[in-house]
Amino acid sequence: MEIRDTILNILKEMHADIDFETETSLVGDQLLDSFDLVSLVTELSDAFDVKITAKDFIQENFDSLERLTKLIERLLED
Repeated sequence: MEIRDTILNILKEMHADIDFETETSLVGDQLLDSFDLVSLVTELSDAFDVKITAKDFIQENFDSLERLTKLIERLLED
């Protein structure tokens, strides 16, 4: 399964009512709250065996499916 598809599935499990494929301000528009973000970091860390650090934990990395995909791709390269 592709990285993007895995992330999309995780997000849909959290909030089936959000169109994650078109939203570009998940954090900015408060579609994801702080509890969602903590859960998301845990799920992503487990799914991809990566460590998301405090420097990665910024709004820009979590505002859209595309940005989340780029974050995970970068972490997998390190």
